[in-house]
Amino acid sequence: MQHERYQPPYLQAGIAAVLVWLLYALTLAPTTAFWDTSEYIATGHILGIPHPPGNPLFVLLARTWDVLLSPTGLPVAVRINLFSATMGALAHGCWFLLAHRVLAYFSQDKAFRLVGASVAVLISATAFTVWNQSNVNEKVYTVSLFTIALLSWLAFKWRDGLGEGKDDNLILLMVFILALSVANHLMAFLAAPALLVFILVVEPRTLANWKLYVGVIVVAVIGLSIHLFLPLRAALHPVINEAEPTCNSVGSALGSILTFGRAGCSALSESLQRKQYDKPSMMMNPVDPNLPRDASLFFAQIANYLQYFDWQWARSIAGKHSWFGAPRPIVTLLFLGFGSYGSWRHYKKDRATWLYMAVLFLTLSLGLVFYLNFKYGFSFPFSEGGRQLEAREVRERDYFFIVSFSLWGLWSGIGLAAIWQRLASRVTSTEPESRRPLFLTSPILAFALLPLLLNWNWASRRHDYVTRDWAYNLLMSVEPYGVLFTNGDNDTFPLWYVQEVEGVRRDVTVIVMSYLNTPWYVKQIRDLTRPCKPDQSPEHDPTRIICQRPFKPVASAPFYNVQVPLHTDANATLPKVLEPGMMPPTRSIIPFDDAKIDEIAATAPFVVQEPLMVQAGMIQSTVPSGKVLIPADIFMTAILKTSIDDRPIFYATTTQAYDDLNLTNFLIREGVAFKLHNGPVRPDPAHGIYQLPANAMSVVMGPYINLPRTDSLLWNVFVHSNGFPDKWDHWSDAATQGIPVYYAYTHYSAAQAHAELGDQAEVTRHVARADAWSALANK
Repeated sequence: MQHERYQPPYLQAGIAAVLVWLLYALTLAPTTAFWDTSEYIATGHILGIPHPPGNPLFVLLARTWDVLLSPTGLPVAVRINLFSATMGALAHGCWFLLAHRVLAYFSQDKAFRLVGASVAVLISATAFTVWNQSNVNEKVYTVSLFTIALLSWLAFKWRDGLGEGKDDNLILLMVFILALSVANHLMAFLAAPALLVFILVVEPRTLANWKLYVGVIVVAVIGLSIHLFLPLRAALHPVINEAEPTCNSVGSALGSILTFGRAGCSALSESLQRKQYDKPSMMMNPVDPNLPRDASLFFAQIANYLQYFDWQWARSIAGKHSWFGAPRPIVTLLFLGFGSYGSWRHYKKDRATWLYMAVLFLTLSLGLVFYLNFKYGFSFPFSEGGRQLEAREVRERDYFFIVSFSLWGLWSGIGLAAIWQRLASRVTSTEPESRRPLFLTSPILAFALLPLLLNWNWASRRHDYVTRDWAYNLLMSVEPYGVLFTNGDNDTFPLWYVQEVEGVRRDVTVIVMSYLNTPWYVKQIRDLTRPCKPDQSPEHDPTRIICQRPFKPVASAPFYNVQVPLHTDANATLPKVLEPGMMPPTRSIIPFDDAKIDEIAATAPFVVQEPLMVQAGMIQSTVPSGKVLIPADIFMTAILKTSIDDRPIFYATTTQAYDDLNLTNFLIREGVAFKLHNGPVRPDPAHGIYQLPANAMSVVMGPYINLPRTDSLLWNVFVHSNGFPDKWDHWSDAATQGIPVYYAYTHYSAAQAHAELGDQAEVTRHVARADAWSALANK
């Protein structure tokens, strides 16, 4: 069969891609989602620079897609989510061609090949992680999936065309795609070992052609040069400009790009090498980087991969709190069997293409497990005493293995087709060329529907507005021109999305504490909060840092539009404090020049030897001895001193950064944020300020609450789209289950204040909402 002229079914592959796209579009997220989704949607929309290594290919592709779909009137988030769906669908168009080519070694029957390839694509496309990453732009991995699928098909096509002339052209194209793909993510480059092995097995003389290497160098340099986008765009100061990879010249930038960050421009080099994350090497123990890697942890990492593999075929069974929960293992073993049988039959029929897929699968499964060297998975069961949180990843990392799950889906489909063929061979027919045996035994193919049916409830995102709502609600908890300290991804990136994509509450300065140790970030928030000069307007180009962006009452809660007394004290021991209304601040929140910022950022963490007094406005607090302070704490102190009488200061309830400076007793809850009060706080029922009872939950509920403001936010301002939380039957991501908990604590806090007032009806009302949120967090 391999000596016949093979004709790829491009039309049918296109139809398969369209059908997969329709599935992903049907289950598409209607807005943003948690983790990196908001960051990538926002940077794609404004041509910003996401976290290192910057992903310039993704940003440019996403922005192009965003512009092309803009005439449709679809929301920006939907457009870029559709970009991810399209990448996943195109990948499966390529996988269809690959599976069809493999099945051509099994049979000459065209119907068998087409149906078998369709089954393989169906299983691959509905594997949980593949599906769940393709209906929202949560990461860059669907682009990598498409790139690897395309490279795989090109490799198979290269083999089929050997001896027809211009064989090296496809190799040069593959090298170009590999080099270009590095600007999206290094994952696609992991196809290189499989491609090299495939060339060595099929036609090793190809690698002896010295002229080929000249072309390889040229196309590789051209592909890698897309990284020049990073320093060029960074120099224009986009609002999201992570690591700020600027360079003084194109030559130094190319030096960084072509040496993969080992030379050239330091800022770009550090970004490309992701130095700010300081991740341990693959030979270190990620739980304790001072220790060498140990075998027990590696086996745990393999077990964690198997846990994620178990999720792929029936994720809705057993739910989030279980690893192996009957009857999901039955389904997992079934697809383990299908894939193993498909791989074995593939090996028997054509060892060259089998070897390619085997090397690719092993590289992107066990090879990645070893290379990534993760801590224990977020939900992986293990015992580390008091180090549970520090020893775990902050979230599930199944998306890193998306290609391996997709490949196993292909092998499972090939295996199911092989079983179908075997069963059909045992059915007798009076007509030698009859397809009646295949038709009679075709019900066996219904097993391919299991991932579609058993993953739907968890993979679909079509009704999920919770992340956008959370970002909106948190921003609305902050007064005009407020400074809002946040903790990390899920209380920061969604806010960036709402601000930069939807234009909501851009006046709020969001400060993520995990970045406040870096000089580039401090300089950016300094410039972003500078008062505008008469000839300046941030509206001229909202994608760039120009000056303080204005408060727009039309996009805010109505009670922020007037100045109303918040606290008064009859004995004059407390000052009269007014809401800031719409008056713009008079100065930047950072009082330092570049040299001073660099000096502070270079300060090593230090232990406070003697109690340290911190004063900002009328706030006086003492940092106790023994406390470890880092540059972020120094910058936060400077922000407080500079801003306390110029703009309101808030902390998201998701962070306890205020505890670093012992500021807890100066906090007043307003919605899902804590406001830092300029001076000591006393209960003031006449103006709605109540002290909450001290208990085990005080650290998350806060010491005081502004009850009228919180009630108004909860009942009149906050949005909860699509029946959230009442119509939700589960919370699919255990790593973000704190979000409903934060809503619950806000209602519990309000209930306690109403209890002090003796308003039992309001107590009941708040407790009912709090219980609903708490219940959802545990579903």
